[in-house]
Amino acid sequence: MRTSSSSSWRARNLTLPSFHCPDEAGPPATIARAESVLISVSTYKLTSQSSDKLVLTLPQKWSEEAHLEMMDKCNIQKAILSVSSPGTHLQKNEDASAVELTRYCNDCAANMKRTSPDRFGFWASLPLPDVEASLKEISRASDELNPDGFALLTNHHGIYLGQPEFDPVFAELNRRHATVFIHPTMPCHSHGGSAAPMTQYPAPMFEFFFDTARCLLNLLLSGTVARCPNITFIIPHCGGAAPPLLRRCASLGPMLNIPTVDKNVTYDWVRERLNSQFYFDSAGFSFPEQIHGLMQHISAERMLYGSDFPFTPTPAVAALAKAHDEHVPGIFGEEGQRALYAENAKRLLEKKTI
Repeated sequence: MRTSSSSSWRARNLTLPSFHCPDEAGPPATIARAESVLISVSTYKLTSQSSDKLVLTLPQKWSEEAHLEMMDKCNIQKAILSVSSPGTHLQKNEDASAVELTRYCNDCAANMKRTSPDRFGFWASLPLPDVEASLKEISRASDELNPDGFALLTNHHGIYLGQPEFDPVFAELNRRHATVFIHPTMPCHSHGGSAAPMTQYPAPMFEFFFDTARCLLNLLLSGTVARCPNITFIIPHCGGAAPPLLRRCASLGPMLNIPTVDKNVTYDWVRERLNSQFYFDSAGFSFPEQIHGLMQHISAERMLYGSDFPFTPTPAVAALAKAHDEHVPGIFGEEGQRALYAENAKRLLEKKTI
């Protein structure tokens, strides 16, 4: 829990994290609680060093102790763990190793939650695009590991969430009333190698935002959201590049009678879904500009705080938190601030997968 310099109550709200799983331990992501519960995003990069040893490499030296130290410094009481980009299916068509890594990571995270339930929870990973293996892992994780939800990427080896290939996975997540956190990854056009545009810039600089937009818009336009009303979606980074495109895409579908756009889609329907089925976190440089675009479409009850630790190191997390405290009072009233910093995360964490 962290004291806001501009208000008498504390804590920041939610974003969803990732984890590191050394040997027998699990990863830390962050959730904070005071009169609130907060989740802060920690993102860990997975790589395979050899066929018999799976490791996680981080952008900075990481340890459970260092993560807890960051949490304490930023007044974060509890962490929600998850695996970020590139997920657990590292090489296309290598399904067996992906299943092994996915189970290993989920078991590690579940072990940390069991050992320290007051400090850690987790979102389970899936070995997508292997649909059958993912359905089995949804069942195993839900029935045996007690996850707080599931973490997916915007695309899995070029197949975007919302494509028909993944319909069975979303049907099962919907049946279980799951919470689904979606993190951006390398866009599908990056698979073109030298033909991919502007490879001189790191993907998180802006491609992650574009990929978030592709994914969110496809989930809405394809009818996936309409078919899955029991899923709660969490979108990071204030929706990436999606907010200014929402009205345009929702309007052009029916206007041009585009056959691939679900018949439910209108801007009013999209807005209603965003305010009942989605949450958005504020990880990254959301203030002072980006937040305004998103708030044209949602209420304060759908906003969560995010840190993006450890890809965002502790000093930067603290600096961005300060930006929150400086700008939030000018955007949200007192009730909205309480929702953003506390009540929204608490309400979300009370939702359980069945």
